[in-house]
Amino acid sequence: MHLEDMVIISVDDHIVEAPNMFDRHLPRKYLDRAPKMVRDPNSHRDDWVFEGRTIMNSQMNAVVGRSKEELGWEPTATDQLRPGCYDVTARIGDMNVNGLAASINFPTFTGFAFELFTTGTTDRELGSALVRAYNDWHIHEWAAAAPGRLIPMCGVQLWNPTLAAQEVRRVARLGVRNITFPGIPTSKGLPNIHDKGWKPLWDAINDEGMMLNMHCGGGGGSEYVAPDSPVETMLTKRGLSSMTVLSEWLWSEMMRDYDNLKIILSEGDAGWIPYILERAELVLDRHGPWTGQRERFKKSPTEIYRERFYCCFIEDVFAMRNLAAIGEDTVCYETDYPHADVTWPLGPECLLRDANTAGLSDAQIDKITWQNAARALQFDPVALLGRDKVCVGALREAGKDVDMTPLEKTGGIPPSVRIGHVITAGDVARQHGRLGVRTWDVPTFADV
Repeated sequence: MHLEDMVIISVDDHIVEAPNMFDRHLPRKYLDRAPKMVRDPNSHRDDWVFEGRTIMNSQMNAVVGRSKEELGWEPTATDQLRPGCYDVTARIGDMNVNGLAASINFPTFTGFAFELFTTGTTDRELGSALVRAYNDWHIHEWAAAAPGRLIPMCGVQLWNPTLAAQEVRRVARLGVRNITFPGIPTSKGLPNIHDKGWKPLWDAINDEGMMLNMHCGGGGGSEYVAPDSPVETMLTKRGLSSMTVLSEWLWSEMMRDYDNLKIILSEGDAGWIPYILERAELVLDRHGPWTGQRERFKKSPTEIYRERFYCCFIEDVFAMRNLAAIGEDTVCYETDYPHADVTWPLGPECLLRDANTAGLSDAQIDKITWQNAARALQFDPVALLGRDKVCVGALREAGKDVDMTPLEKTGGIPPSVRIGHVITAGDVARQHGRLGVRTWDVPTFADV
């Protein structure tokens, strides 16, 4: 496989939303109450404000183009970002530079699955209007700006599965095949996925052949344990969240009741999957007889995983070396642009280096770089535009004039945190102090 001949699809990237996103899509009667981006003149921050709540653009979610030394809780203002974070034309330029054929994009200030529209207001009519407006903006402005390159994905009214089902069917008529959904709804104050009340939504997802895209961070182990936990603890155990999601859905009735319901575990890595499948097989063998799952399951957990789930990675050589144990038809690639783990603008180099280290064939490389994603997301840039137009070599030629000036001295670790200081969850909470971020009541030994 030559670098310039590769085709790459990312199943997990992100948008930093533009301040005018609701102007053309929200009914006029709601415009005064829509989320608004506000510049804080004292702290030089661009915050979203909604129903008295402030949502800061922070925590390493838009640091592409910075050196490792300048990563941190900032940036918080648009002039601290590469324009590709929020401007769709610039995004295509940055995709070209990175040789990226197509990309799916999760929302940011709303939460990865529109949680803000559920928890941020008690006015359900307003919340539903915002769901539809965001989806229309995403379809008609963001994705439509680059046909064949940006893969539309929508959210739903999480508080009402019947409304959510209606929205699924509405956006399906507009060509959308992907729905973002919280992997662990209980962590967002919603009913568990096993609650029968979700049935209208599962019916719609199954009927329309939609993919449920579940981003890591929906609870289940990747969160901080206590305020004195180093920030690296959360960053290291990112995959635990997706492990929880897989474990819940793998044993759910939905995997038996629906033939067309499929899930992608976004930003959860893949190297852990052989273990969890092995463990699930043991659980079925050892405990299935007394729990009743042995009778209810017609297929093994491994068979269910390989038929219904997709995983993804940024850099995961262990997963590449163990494709046979995972299922090479289930593994996809992501860039995570513009978050801190992104390898931009050298994504193809890192990807091919790791594939060669793992000894993958050209056919296997094609599967994990774009074919599996094209099948999962029902979006094929090769079929739409031609491989000669979306391979790394052609895209980089198209992006040769993109400004690559590094972002320097525009943010990063706050001056109050000295280099060498162990950054803790408490530091992060203090940076988010006015946002209502989680607080802890953790006893000390003096309390015991």
